[in-house]
Amino acid sequence: MKIGYVQFNPEFGNVEGNLNHVKDALEEIDADLIVLPELFNTGYTFTDIKEVHELSEDIPNGRTTKFLSELAKKHNLFIAGGLAEVSEGRLFNSAVLVGPDGYIGKYRKSHLFFEENLWFEPGETGFQIFNINGVNVGMLICFDWIFPEAMRTLALKGADLILHMTNLVLPFYQISATTRAVENKVFIILSNRYGTEKRNGREFRFTGQSEIVSPKGEILVQSLAEEDDVKIIEINPEEARKKSINEYNDLFKMRRTDLYFK
Repeated sequence: MKIGYVQFNPEFGNVEGNLNHVKDALEEIDADLIVLPELFNTGYTFTDIKEVHELSEDIPNGRTTKFLSELAKKHNLFIAGGLAEVSEGRLFNSAVLVGPDGYIGKYRKSHLFFEENLWFEPGETGFQIFNINGVNVGMLICFDWIFPEAMRTLALKGADLILHMTNLVLPFYQISATTRAVENKVFIILSNRYGTEKRNGREFRFTGQSEIVSPKGEILVQSLAEEDDVKIIEINPEEARKKSINEYNDLFKMRRTDLYFK
């Protein structure tokens, strides 16, 4: 399976420009699955709730989901990307997964970071598995990473590959992703943005360094901290289905759930 990501610097509020950037980035690629950053179509730094409402979209009937579905059909691939969702007046930091045949599913961010708590509701979709051409994938969004239970839940449900859309500002996850991959024996596509957003006295610097990590904790590919980039690599998803590290230690079968605090 050929998997990859697009790293770029979205311009806040310029949905047309951000969508066109993705369209151009995918024009010549050969891939089965591409992951885009968190809130890739709008940018990140909202300043009031009115702005969030104006830039949020319905899933699956909104502009961005339809746009990604058209791209997926044109290039015969699967695409996951993050966007602000509005549903019956409620707002979520969400991710959508589409394929050549259209909309597949969505995930709503479970663990909100900083002022996201002012704009969005915590997601209630739970951690779902989606099967694409025989490969089980799960979606996470940014700050979900710091809660090990999130990725572990997806792995226990059978995920081979984690599609992780991020707007990272803390300097930890690119390193920590190797641990998450090893402890769950999964592949991770970490699609991050870069650049700086300064709005209404607030400033965020995003860390870039998108990467793909193997179940052995190997960083298979990684982008620089500040660059537009598309990376694609071929993997064997079967590697994520071997949870043993030797004949005595199966990481899932030997879990002591009778001792763990709930």
